[in-house]
Amino acid sequence: MNSDEIFGISKIFVEQFGINKIRITGGEPLVRQDFDEIIQKLATLNISLGVTTNGVLLDRYFDLLKVHNVQHLNISIDSLDQERFKQITKRDLLPQVWNNIMRSIDLGFRVKLNAVIMKGVNDDELLPLVTLSHHYPIEMRFIEFMPFYGNTWERGKVISVNEMLSTIAKEFNYIKLTDEKHDTSRKYQLSKNSKGIFGFISTMSNAFCGGCNRIRLTSDGKMKNCLFGAEEFDLLSLYREGKDLTALIKEGVWRKHKEKGGQFTEINTVDSQKMVNRSMIKIGG
Repeated sequence: MNSDEIFGISKIFVEQFGINKIRITGGEPLVRQDFDEIIQKLATLNISLGVTTNGVLLDRYFDLLKVHNVQHLNISIDSLDQERFKQITKRDLLPQVWNNIMRSIDLGFRVKLNAVIMKGVNDDELLPLVTLSHHYPIEMRFIEFMPFYGNTWERGKVISVNEMLSTIAKEFNYIKLTDEKHDTSRKYQLSKNSKGIFGFISTMSNAFCGGCNRIRLTSDGKMKNCLFGAEEFDLLSLYREGKDLTALIKEGVWRKHKEKGGQFTEINTVDSQKMVNRSMIKIGG
């Protein structure tokens, strides 16, 4: 999709379906040559606008994001160790990402840091990462390792929310916070004096499908009603033909499966080799 098509389809969701929050994700959205155009156009809609990014290129776009009232930044950071960060991301850019995180906080963005915790990979960094939520006004979110095409998912690498909380409880008397109706993460605070909060996205051990109200639009114009859903609804083709999208959007919403796109229910039943879906970078987090 080009920037006009992204804006046009988004406008339909906002004006006809009451969508009030849009988050631009990827892949990495900041590498698009028309990223500034996308932001400028979406900013004209009556929505809360956010961006999910790996943080590498953020310093190039701070002025653009502030001018157009982008409020939310979700930034991935799976390790605070430079060598491990390089191994996980294939980029030796932790100092650059960290500097951009600090700059995001200083500029007043609402910052969420996302870390996928995996057994034997970065589980020993759970405590250093959660401690960030005490020192900085952020939401540190821990995501259970989920199966997607091409991500070499293994059941043995999954660390559940309860396991992570048990580790944190050995060091902190954390506080449970009240979750909002459609929150995808369960929220906590290390102490009353903490500057930020932390949370968990418990897709594998305690799915929140019943309260999830997210719709995803892929870069090639397909609507997905679930992160795990194999079924896609081709909005872009209809849009290019000048046809009405509302019926197909409604159909897509109503055909959402009860849990995890109908792919699996319990973690012990997952066969990642048989799952039909895009890779995570082609869906958007």
